[in-house]
Amino acid sequence: MEREKRPAGVMMIPVLQAGTLIEIRGLDEAQSIPDIEEVTITAHLTQQVLPLPEGSIYLGFIFSRAETPDRVEAALREAYSHLVFVIK
Repeated sequence: MEREKRPAGVMMIPVLQAGTLIEIRGLDEAQSIPDIEEVTITAHLTQQVLPLPEGSIYLGFIFSRAETPDRVEAALREAYSHLVFVIK
């Protein structure tokens, strides 16, 4: 088994407020960031969400792979900055 040589990272998208997930904006923009491999949303619309530690889920995950750890981190942060979760 050979280990992947390029740095990789994942960001677990946190729930920032309690309520019902109504809308997700910016997904296409987040996925188009260089060095982003995938943005996966695991929460579904109309789902009740709670921030940790009361809640037990993340809204989703952002995956990145790049030439340096700094680029991985920058890509994750930039992709996350495009995402807007409307929670009422």
